[in-house]
Amino acid sequence: MKLKTINTLGQPRYDSPISYFVADDILIPADVAWTNGIAPEDLIFFEQAGPRQKLFFEPAKTRAAIVTCGGLCPGLNNVIRSVTRELIRGYGVQAVLGIRGGYRGLDPNRSQPPVELTEEIVEDIHREGGTMLGTSRGPVDTAIAVDFLVSQNINLLFTVGGDGTQRGGNALFEEARKRGHAIAVVGIPKTIDNDVQYVTRTFGYGTAVEEAVRIITSAHTEARSVDNGVAVVRLMGRHAGFIAVAAAAASQDVNFCLIPEAPFKLGGDRGLLAALEQRVKNKNHAVVVVAEGAGQDLLGASEEKDASGNAKLQDIGLFLKDQFNAHFQARGIDMTLRYFDPSYQIRGRPANTEDGLLCDRMGRHAVHAAMAGKTGLVISYLNGQFVHVPIDMIVSGGKRVNLEGELWRAVLSSTGQPARFG
Repeated sequence: MKLKTINTLGQPRYDSPISYFVADDILIPADVAWTNGIAPEDLIFFEQAGPRQKLFFEPAKTRAAIVTCGGLCPGLNNVIRSVTRELIRGYGVQAVLGIRGGYRGLDPNRSQPPVELTEEIVEDIHREGGTMLGTSRGPVDTAIAVDFLVSQNINLLFTVGGDGTQRGGNALFEEARKRGHAIAVVGIPKTIDNDVQYVTRTFGYGTAVEEAVRIITSAHTEARSVDNGVAVVRLMGRHAGFIAVAAAAASQDVNFCLIPEAPFKLGGDRGLLAALEQRVKNKNHAVVVVAEGAGQDLLGASEEKDASGNAKLQDIGLFLKDQFNAHFQARGIDMTLRYFDPSYQIRGRPANTEDGLLCDRMGRHAVHAAMAGKTGLVISYLNGQFVHVPIDMIVSGGKRVNLEGELWRAVLSSTGQPARFG
C-alpha cells in the first residue's frame, strides 16, 4: 500500500465549529478494480476529504483569498460562491478576498485590487457563466506574489485552475514557507476536458457534454436537410477526447468521432475520406465530430506557445472542412458542408445541475482542508469519493481516453466507424 501523505502547516489546535468530522486515517483507493478481489501491493491510497475536528487556523483571525486562472469553464462562479459561503457560514471567517484577473492579480502593478467577497456579493453569481473575478493565463513572479499575500495577511489561498495554476500555487506555498509565513494553498482542479489524472470527473465537463449534444443535434438536422449533407463539429480536447467521445455516445447521431488518442489517415481505401464518401453515398448525410487536438500530425507541428506555455494547436476543424470539400469536388460529387465550432459558447455557459452540485462539494471540501492546515493539495472527486491529492501527482501527467475501454467501444458501436482509419 502506498499512502500519499499531505503537507500540513503544523499541529491543529483549535476546535472546529463544524459538527461532524472525518479522520485522517480514512483512506480511499485510487483503483477499485482488483484482480481476484486482491488489492495490488502498489495500490495508492488518498486521504478522504472532509471537515477535521481540529483546525490549524483560528477562524475569527483568518483571512482567505480565491483566484481563478486559465480559460473559462462552466462552474467557476459556483466554486467561488461555495468557498466564500463555507468560509463565512461554516467557519466564521471574517475576510474573504477575490483576486482579480488570475495570477496577475497577485502583482499590484499588473491588476486591480482584490474585491472583498461577502454573502451578498456572491448570492446570485452561480446563475451566470464565466468568473466574476476575471481570469488570465500565464504565471506571476512568485516573490512579488508572496509579498502581496503577506501584505494582505492571507492565510488561505484557493487556486482554481489547471496544471499550470496548481504548479503556481505550489510554488507560492513553498516560497511562503521559506519566509516563515504559514499559508495553506488548496487547489480545485479546473479543466473542461476532464483530463486530470486521479480525478474521475472535473467540474464543467458535464455541462460541456450536454451543450455539445445540443450542437450535434443541430448539426445532424442541418446535414439531413440537404442532399449529401456533411456537418463537421469541432469540440474541445487538446490532449484528450473525453468531451467528443461522451457527446458522440450520448447523441447517437455522430457517424465519425476523431480524438487525439486515435491517430487517423485521410487517404487510401481505408482512410477517413473514403469512409466519409461511402457513408454519404449510403445515407445521404454524415456528422463528423472532431476534438481540437486530433490529427495534429496531419497539419505539422507548431512552435508557437500560448501565455500558459502550451503549444498552440493547428485548427483541425477548418483543415478537415477544406479536405472534405476538396475530396468531394475532385470526385465530382455534389456535397453541402456545414461547420460548427461552439467552443466559446460551451465554455461560457452556466453550470448545469450535475456540475453545480460537484462545484459546491469541491469548494466546501477545499475550505475544510485549508482550515485544518493542509496545503499543497487539490480536491479530487475519485471513485465516488472526495479525496486529497498532492499537487505533484496531479501535474505529473494527464488522463486519456482508453481505446480499449467501454466508453470508446460505445462510440465505435454508435457511430459504426472502424477502430482506425488507414
